[in-house]
Amino acid sequence: MKNHSSNHRRTIRNLTIFAFVAISAGWVGRLWGEPGQLLWLVAPLLSALLLRSFGGDGWKDFGLRLELKKSALWYAVSLVLFPLCAALIIFTGCVLGLVTLPDVSPTRAALFLHLTLLALAPSFFKNIFEEFAWRGYLAPRISSLGVHDLVGHVLVGLVWAAWHIPYYLFFLDRASFEAFTSKGFGIFFSMMFAGVAALSLVYGEIRLLSKSVWPVLLLHTVSNAVGNPLLLHGFIRVVPGADVFVSPEPGSVCSIIVYSLIGIGLYRFRKRKAVLKNL
Repeated sequence: MKNHSSNHRRTIRNLTIFAFVAISAGWVGRLWGEPGQLLWLVAPLLSALLLRSFGGDGWKDFGLRLELKKSALWYAVSLVLFPLCAALIIFTGCVLGLVTLPDVSPTRAALFLHLTLLALAPSFFKNIFEEFAWRGYLAPRISSLGVHDLVGHVLVGLVWAAWHIPYYLFFLDRASFEAFTSKGFGIFFSMMFAGVAALSLVYGEIRLLSKSVWPVLLLHTVSNAVGNPLLLHGFIRVVPGADVFVSPEPGSVCSIIVYSLIGIGLYRFRKRKAVLKNL
Protein backbone atom coordinates (compact mmCIF):
# COMPACT_ATOMS: atom_id res chain seq x y z
CA MET A 1 0.00 0.00 0.00
CA LYS A 2 2.85 2.35 0.89
CA ASN A 3 4.60 1.54 -2.41
CA HIS A 4 1.37 2.23 -4.34
CA SER A 5 0.99 5.62 -2.63
CA SER A 6 4.62 6.47 -3.44
CA ASN A 7 4.14 5.53 -7.10
CA HIS A 8 0.96 7.63 -7.21
CA ARG A 9 2.76 10.70 -5.87
CA ARG A 10 5.66 10.19 -8.25
CA THR A 11 3.32 9.96 -11.23
CA ILE A 12 1.49 13.16 -10.24
CA ARG A 13 4.84 14.91 -9.78
CA ASN A 14 6.07 13.78 -13.19
CA LEU A 15 2.81 14.71 -14.90
CA THR A 16 3.01 18.16 -13.37
CA ILE A 17 6.56 18.57 -14.65
CA PHE A 18 5.57 17.35 -18.11
CA ALA A 19 2.52 19.63 -18.34
CA PHE A 20 4.53 22.66 -17.18
CA VAL A 21 7.30 22.04 -19.72
CA ALA A 22 4.86 21.35 -22.56
CA ILE A 23 2.69 24.41 -21.94
CA SER A 24 5.55 26.83 -21.28
CA ALA A 25 7.90 25.71 -24.08
CA GLY A 26 6.27 27.82 -26.79
CA TRP A 27 6.13 30.92 -24.59
CA VAL A 28 9.85 30.58 -23.88
CA GLY A 29 10.59 29.70 -27.49
CA ARG A 30 8.93 32.87 -28.82
CA LEU A 31 11.76 34.87 -27.22
CA TRP A 32 14.15 33.19 -29.68
CA GLY A 33 12.12 33.94 -32.78
CA GLU A 34 12.00 31.30 -35.52
CA PRO A 35 14.36 28.80 -33.78
CA GLY A 36 12.03 28.89 -30.78
CA GLN A 37 9.47 26.88 -32.75
CA LEU A 38 11.84 23.91 -32.58
CA LEU A 39 11.90 24.14 -28.79
CA TRP A 40 8.10 24.29 -28.76
CA LEU A 41 7.92 21.13 -30.86
CA VAL A 42 10.56 18.94 -29.17
CA ALA A 43 10.28 19.98 -25.51
CA PRO A 44 7.24 17.78 -24.63
CA LEU A 45 8.76 14.60 -26.03
CA LEU A 46 12.20 15.39 -24.61
CA SER A 47 10.72 15.87 -21.14
CA ALA A 48 8.73 12.63 -21.53
CA LEU A 49 11.89 10.69 -22.46
CA LEU A 50 13.79 12.15 -19.51
CA LEU A 51 10.94 11.35 -17.09
CA ARG A 52 10.72 7.79 -18.39
CA SER A 53 14.49 7.36 -18.16
CA PHE A 54 15.25 9.10 -14.88
CA GLY A 55 11.92 9.96 -13.26
CA GLY A 56 10.80 6.41 -12.53
CA ASP A 57 8.02 6.13 -15.12
CA GLY A 58 9.68 3.34 -17.09
CA TRP A 59 8.92 2.27 -20.65
CA LYS A 60 6.25 -0.42 -20.31
CA ASP A 61 3.34 1.74 -21.53
CA PHE A 62 5.22 3.78 -24.14
CA GLY A 63 3.35 2.17 -27.06
CA LEU A 64 6.43 1.81 -29.27
CA ARG A 65 5.56 -1.62 -30.70
CA LEU A 66 3.94 -1.53 -34.14
CA GLU A 67 1.41 -4.33 -33.41
CA LEU A 68 0.82 -4.55 -37.18
CA LYS A 69 -0.84 -7.97 -37.20
CA LYS A 70 -3.07 -7.47 -34.17
CA SER A 71 -4.01 -3.90 -35.04
CA ALA A 72 -4.32 -3.97 -38.83
CA LEU A 73 -7.93 -2.79 -38.53
CA TRP A 74 -6.91 0.31 -36.57
CA TYR A 75 -4.19 1.19 -39.04
CA ALA A 76 -6.85 1.03 -41.78
CA VAL A 77 -9.25 3.13 -39.70
CA SER A 78 -6.51 5.70 -39.05
CA LEU A 79 -5.80 5.95 -42.77
CA VAL A 80 -9.38 6.74 -43.83
CA LEU A 81 -11.03 8.29 -40.76
CA PHE A 82 -10.15 11.96 -41.32
CA PRO A 83 -10.89 12.00 -45.08
CA LEU A 84 -14.30 10.42 -44.40
CA CYS A 85 -15.07 12.84 -41.56
CA ALA A 86 -13.90 15.83 -43.61
CA ALA A 87 -16.07 14.69 -46.53
CA LEU A 88 -19.09 14.36 -44.21
CA ILE A 89 -18.54 17.81 -42.72
CA ILE A 90 -17.98 19.43 -46.12
CA PHE A 91 -21.09 17.72 -47.52
CA THR A 92 -23.10 18.99 -44.55
CA GLY A 93 -21.77 22.49 -45.16
CA CYS A 94 -22.65 22.31 -48.87
CA VAL A 95 -26.20 21.16 -48.09
CA LEU A 96 -26.61 24.08 -45.66
CA GLY A 97 -25.15 26.50 -48.19
CA LEU A 98 -22.27 27.38 -45.87
CA VAL A 99 -19.48 25.67 -47.84
CA THR A 100 -18.69 25.82 -51.57
CA LEU A 101 -16.22 23.95 -53.76
CA PRO A 102 -14.87 26.68 -56.07
CA ASP A 103 -13.22 24.38 -58.60
CA VAL A 104 -13.70 20.61 -58.88
CA SER A 105 -11.80 20.20 -62.13
CA PRO A 106 -9.34 17.30 -62.62
CA THR A 107 -6.49 19.82 -62.57
CA ARG A 108 -7.45 21.10 -59.12
CA ALA A 109 -7.98 17.55 -57.89
CA ALA A 110 -4.50 16.60 -59.10
CA LEU A 111 -3.04 19.67 -57.36
CA PHE A 112 -4.79 18.74 -54.12
CA LEU A 113 -3.42 15.19 -54.33
CA HIS A 114 0.06 16.56 -55.08
CA LEU A 115 -0.01 18.92 -52.08
CA THR A 116 -1.31 16.15 -49.82
CA LEU A 117 1.45 13.75 -50.84
CA LEU A 118 4.09 16.47 -50.39
CA ALA A 119 2.81 17.11 -46.87
CA LEU A 120 2.90 13.47 -45.72
CA ALA A 121 6.62 13.17 -44.91
CA PRO A 122 7.02 16.46 -42.97
CA SER A 123 3.72 15.84 -41.19
CA PHE A 124 4.83 12.34 -40.19
CA PHE A 125 8.15 13.63 -38.83
CA LYS A 126 6.49 16.48 -36.91
CA ASN A 127 3.85 14.18 -35.43
CA ILE A 128 6.43 11.76 -34.03
CA PHE A 129 7.23 14.49 -31.52
CA GLU A 130 3.55 15.12 -30.80
CA GLU A 131 2.15 11.62 -30.57
CA PHE A 132 4.93 10.03 -28.54
CA ALA A 133 4.53 12.92 -26.11
CA TRP A 134 0.71 12.97 -25.86
CA ARG A 135 -0.28 9.36 -26.54
CA GLY A 136 3.11 7.83 -25.75
CA TYR A 137 3.53 9.54 -22.39
CA LEU A 138 0.75 11.80 -21.10
CA ALA A 139 -2.22 9.54 -21.88
CA PRO A 140 -0.87 6.27 -20.36
CA ARG A 141 0.58 8.08 -17.35
CA ILE A 142 -2.79 9.72 -16.57
CA SER A 143 -4.46 6.34 -17.08
CA SER A 144 -2.08 4.76 -14.56
CA LEU A 145 -3.68 6.95 -11.87
CA GLY A 146 -6.98 5.13 -12.34
CA VAL A 147 -8.69 8.09 -14.03
CA HIS A 148 -11.77 7.20 -16.10
CA ASP A 149 -10.69 6.74 -19.72
CA LEU A 150 -12.92 9.47 -21.17
CA VAL A 151 -11.88 11.93 -18.46
CA GLY A 152 -8.26 11.05 -19.14
CA HIS A 153 -8.68 11.70 -22.87
CA VAL A 154 -10.18 15.12 -22.16
CA LEU A 155 -7.34 16.01 -19.76
CA VAL A 156 -4.81 15.06 -22.42
CA GLY A 157 -6.75 17.16 -24.92
CA LEU A 158 -6.70 20.23 -22.67
CA VAL A 159 -2.91 20.09 -22.19
CA TRP A 160 -2.49 19.35 -25.91
CA ALA A 161 -4.66 22.38 -26.79
CA ALA A 162 -2.80 24.65 -24.35
CA TRP A 163 0.46 23.58 -25.99
CA HIS A 164 -0.89 24.81 -29.36
CA ILE A 165 -1.60 28.39 -28.19
CA PRO A 166 1.91 29.84 -28.82
CA TYR A 167 1.93 28.26 -32.27
CA TYR A 168 -1.13 30.23 -33.38
CA LEU A 169 -0.08 33.39 -31.56
CA PHE A 170 3.60 33.57 -32.51
CA PHE A 171 4.75 30.94 -35.02
CA LEU A 172 1.94 30.84 -37.59
CA ASP A 173 1.94 33.91 -39.82
CA ARG A 174 -1.23 36.01 -39.84
CA ALA A 175 -2.02 35.32 -43.51
CA SER A 176 -2.06 31.56 -42.88
CA PHE A 177 -4.12 32.02 -39.73
CA GLU A 178 -6.70 34.09 -41.60
CA ALA A 179 -6.82 31.47 -44.38
CA PHE A 180 -7.28 28.79 -41.75
CA THR A 181 -10.16 30.48 -39.92
CA SER A 182 -12.23 33.66 -39.92
CA LYS A 183 -12.74 33.51 -36.14
CA GLY A 184 -11.02 35.99 -33.84
CA PHE A 185 -8.53 34.67 -31.31
CA GLY A 186 -11.02 34.62 -28.43
CA ILE A 187 -13.61 32.47 -30.18
CA PHE A 188 -10.96 30.48 -32.01
CA PHE A 189 -9.14 29.38 -28.84
CA SER A 190 -12.36 28.62 -26.95
CA MET A 191 -13.58 26.34 -29.73
CA MET A 192 -10.12 24.97 -30.39
CA PHE A 193 -9.93 23.65 -26.83
CA ALA A 194 -13.30 21.90 -27.26
CA GLY A 195 -12.26 20.58 -30.67
CA VAL A 196 -8.91 19.21 -29.55
CA ALA A 197 -10.57 17.58 -26.52
CA ALA A 198 -13.01 15.87 -28.91
CA LEU A 199 -10.12 14.77 -31.15
CA SER A 200 -8.35 13.46 -28.08
CA LEU A 201 -11.26 11.09 -27.44
CA VAL A 202 -10.70 9.53 -30.87
CA TYR A 203 -6.91 9.48 -30.69
CA GLY A 204 -6.91 8.11 -27.15
CA GLU A 205 -9.36 5.32 -27.94
CA ILE A 206 -7.45 4.22 -31.04
CA ARG A 207 -4.30 4.17 -28.88
CA LEU A 208 -6.05 1.88 -26.37
CA LEU A 209 -7.64 -0.34 -29.03
CA SER A 210 -4.39 -0.80 -30.96
CA LYS A 211 -2.07 -0.79 -27.92
CA SER A 212 0.34 1.24 -30.03
CA VAL A 213 1.07 4.89 -30.78
CA TRP A 214 1.78 4.23 -34.47
CA PRO A 215 -1.85 4.04 -35.72
CA VAL A 216 -2.54 7.37 -33.98
CA LEU A 217 0.59 8.80 -35.58
CA LEU A 218 -0.77 7.68 -38.97
CA LEU A 219 -4.16 9.24 -38.21
CA HIS A 220 -2.57 12.54 -37.18
CA THR A 221 -0.32 12.56 -40.25
CA VAL A 222 -3.18 11.99 -42.69
CA SER A 223 -5.31 14.59 -40.89
CA ASN A 224 -2.62 17.26 -41.27
CA ALA A 225 -1.67 16.29 -44.82
CA VAL A 226 -5.28 16.37 -46.05
CA GLY A 227 -6.70 19.11 -43.83
CA ASN A 228 -4.09 21.82 -44.32
CA PRO A 229 -4.37 21.96 -48.16
CA LEU A 230 -8.16 21.99 -47.87
CA LEU A 231 -8.16 25.08 -45.67
CA LEU A 232 -4.97 26.92 -46.64
CA HIS A 233 -5.12 26.60 -50.45
CA GLY A 234 -8.77 27.39 -51.10
CA PHE A 235 -9.99 23.96 -52.16
CA ILE A 236 -13.10 24.66 -50.10
CA ARG A 237 -14.58 28.02 -49.17
CA VAL A 238 -16.57 28.55 -46.01
CA VAL A 239 -18.96 31.49 -45.79
CA PRO A 240 -17.25 34.12 -43.56
CA GLY A 241 -18.24 33.46 -39.96
CA ALA A 242 -19.76 30.07 -40.79
CA ASP A 243 -16.57 28.17 -39.89
CA VAL A 244 -17.80 28.42 -36.30
CA PHE A 245 -20.41 25.84 -37.32
CA VAL A 246 -19.03 23.92 -40.29
CA SER A 247 -15.35 23.35 -41.00
CA PRO A 248 -13.03 20.30 -41.09
CA GLU A 249 -10.76 22.05 -38.58
CA PRO A 250 -11.12 20.71 -35.00
CA GLY A 251 -12.79 23.88 -33.77
CA SER A 252 -16.18 23.94 -35.47
CA VAL A 253 -19.45 22.82 -33.92
CA CYS A 254 -19.84 20.14 -36.59
CA SER A 255 -16.35 18.67 -36.13
CA ILE A 256 -16.68 18.74 -32.33
CA ILE A 257 -19.94 16.76 -32.55
CA VAL A 258 -18.58 14.30 -35.12
CA TYR A 259 -15.36 13.52 -33.24
CA SER A 260 -17.08 13.37 -29.85
CA LEU A 261 -19.58 10.81 -31.19
CA ILE A 262 -16.81 8.77 -32.81
CA GLY A 263 -14.68 8.85 -29.66
CA ILE A 264 -17.55 7.78 -27.40
CA GLY A 265 -18.53 5.12 -29.94
CA LEU A 266 -14.99 3.71 -29.94
CA TYR A 267 -14.97 3.73 -26.14
CA ARG A 268 -18.24 1.77 -26.00
CA PHE A 269 -16.96 -0.65 -28.65
CA ARG A 270 -13.78 -1.29 -26.67
CA LYS A 271 -15.68 -1.86 -23.43
CA ARG A 272 -18.16 -4.20 -25.13
CA LYS A 273 -15.29 -6.08 -26.72
CA ALA A 274 -13.64 -6.52 -23.31
CA VAL A 275 -16.88 -7.86 -21.80
CA LEU A 276 -17.34 -10.39 -24.63
CA LYS A 277 -13.71 -11.48 -24.32
CA ASN A 278 -14.23 -12.28 -20.62
CA LEU A 279 -17.39 -14.32 -21.12
